[in-house]
Amino acid sequence: MARNRADILQRQLQGPQAPATATQLTRQTTSAHAVRQLPRFDVTLMEHFLDNLLPFKAEVYELFRQHPELLVAEEEGLSKEEHRELVRRSLRAILAAGYSPMSFFARDHAKYFYLAELLSLVDLSLTVKLGVQYSLWGGSVINLGTERHRKKYFDDIDRFRLPGCFAMTELKHGSNVAGLQTEAILDVHTDEWIVNTPDDGAIKWWIGNAAEDGRMATVFARLKVPAPDGSGALDDHGVHAFIVPLRDDAGGLWPGVEIHDCGYKVGLNGIDNGAIRFSSVRVPRDNLLDRFATVDRSGRYSSPMTSATKRFAATLGELTGGRVGLTCASVGVLKGSLMIAIRYGAQRQQFGPPDAPEIAVLDYPSQQQKLMPMLATCYALNFTKSKLVEKYCEMKRTKDEALVADVHSLSAGLKAYTTSYTNTAIGICRECCGGHGYAAVNRLGALRSDHDIFQTFEGDNTVLLQQVAALLLKEYRDSFRGSPLAATWSYLKIWAQDSLPANPLVTHETDVTHLRDPAFLLRALRYRSARLLHTLATRLRKHSRRSGEFAAWNKCLLHVLALSRAHIESVMLVEMLAAVDACVDPDCRRSLKALADLFALDRIYNDIIFRNDDYIAPEKAKAIYRLIGSLCGELRGVAVPLVDAFAIPDHILRAPIGLSTAGVDPYSEYLAAAGFDA
Repeated sequence: MARNRADILQRQLQGPQAPATATQLTRQTTSAHAVRQLPRFDVTLMEHFLDNLLPFKAEVYELFRQHPELLVAEEEGLSKEEHRELVRRSLRAILAAGYSPMSFFARDHAKYFYLAELLSLVDLSLTVKLGVQYSLWGGSVINLGTERHRKKYFDDIDRFRLPGCFAMTELKHGSNVAGLQTEAILDVHTDEWIVNTPDDGAIKWWIGNAAEDGRMATVFARLKVPAPDGSGALDDHGVHAFIVPLRDDAGGLWPGVEIHDCGYKVGLNGIDNGAIRFSSVRVPRDNLLDRFATVDRSGRYSSPMTSATKRFAATLGELTGGRVGLTCASVGVLKGSLMIAIRYGAQRQQFGPPDAPEIAVLDYPSQQQKLMPMLATCYALNFTKSKLVEKYCEMKRTKDEALVADVHSLSAGLKAYTTSYTNTAIGICRECCGGHGYAAVNRLGALRSDHDIFQTFEGDNTVLLQQVAALLLKEYRDSFRGSPLAATWSYLKIWAQDSLPANPLVTHETDVTHLRDPAFLLRALRYRSARLLHTLATRLRKHSRRSGEFAAWNKCLLHVLALSRAHIESVMLVEMLAAVDACVDPDCRRSLKALADLFALDRIYNDIIFRNDDYIAPEKAKAIYRLIGSLCGELRGVAVPLVDAFAIPDHILRAPIGLSTAGVDPYSEYLAAAGFDA
């Protein structure tokens, strides 16, 4: 038996040996509704399939097992000062253990993003602190600067000897980076930049690390140099990044720098957010992060980019790593929330037949149809997140322009989709845990509060989704000019045939084998994306002629957002089905296929576009509804192993109602947390 399990595990790690495809699996497992129970799979095999960095996970989580004093207890109500000190101690413990986050971010991106996911359930404030110090402050130095900046700052940033900030957002401007007002004016006589906050609206706001720790900052400001005609006027070359000191070695504020604590927030109170005003702060000319633009001693501006628009896009493009990190951390929070809710639902007894034991709340269809589609989405997001990380690593290695555009769009869309979805899911998980989900000790409230801002920073989700739609429209228009399409957009090649009315026989087909056929599911989600894209392009042309492009876009804004979400869900299904095909173990593969089917069918049933377009006839919609219920029931039987496969140890999850060690008495840990003696 042990040898057999070892052989299976070895095959799993080596990759697929011609397993059944998702289509073949459908034919094997969907002969009507007869299949009521999915086979129990080996959780260890699923863990290894989901995660190729399990040894690293074990190391990181063991560090916190050895230092339980670093694990924040939400119910204790730490002050912001206490929480900030705890986060600093945790970060220093990571460094003392020999980890180099800056090296990960510069050379081992997959491990850096994985670390962000792991720490999300330790303390989201710690995850964000890591991101501010290494992805934002450190990343801006090494990605926007040149080799001299890297040599000067890299080691001190890595060891947290030089805590820093990413000072982009202003009181009046956040998402509209091009509209920032802070200015950096070159004084050619002293060869210095004079950094200034022209009015209160330009005060840098919500700047992480600023209130207490930050000694330097990457400040985004308008680069202004004297006009070459000697008139005394200033030429404004738009927003660039500058390294600006905030504090001296003793912690005193730098001359001309004024900082105030932003105070308590809805969540993430372990982060010392501050507001910064600059009053004629002088910094050397070399403090311009000059990878994309330089200014010489005389004030002459030059850039290798052919236009200001391309330079600005290249500057912001180097910051996509932050969105990737947030996506990974958000998936980590979603996994933890579902683990708590599903484990609780599986052991919580409530009501039952007369003269019979109570049944678990997870046995009720109402509970299943809340949690099982979210579990399916979590798996789809996990595989899509992994693909995004893979593409990001390849992009950094190859610098391929098409891949850069692909990663920019996918990171924007997936960050927006994942963080919005996770925020909603945490609330549903809290509801599914009843009153016990409201207890601070069970963590769902704190996770919801801490995660909420993920929808806003590193790009407001509504703005990011508009970026995705804009790129889709560009690819759509280019397709008419014969331009090649990037891989992510390849399905647009068939938009014409997919936009045609569906075959009447197919629109009425209710057979389960058909409904679970990957070809049908993929075509349906791609149809929706193609249809929304085609109709959006038509509407924009019509309204632009009447009202101009800005008014047309605004009028179609809800359509824009629907298109972007539909596109991301199409990509998610592709990655989920690819995972099904790659999985060797037949029992794991059956569960993954059921998750993929549920994810797609849930989207098809709940989007009215399919019925409005007669893509799904009423009787087919009813069949899909019944099948969703059936799949939820099947997945209920393996729901606990599916969340166990996330491999989150109890000392990291720390929610008494969701622990794997609950055993015969599921409330023992909960009672102990409330102060009752064993």
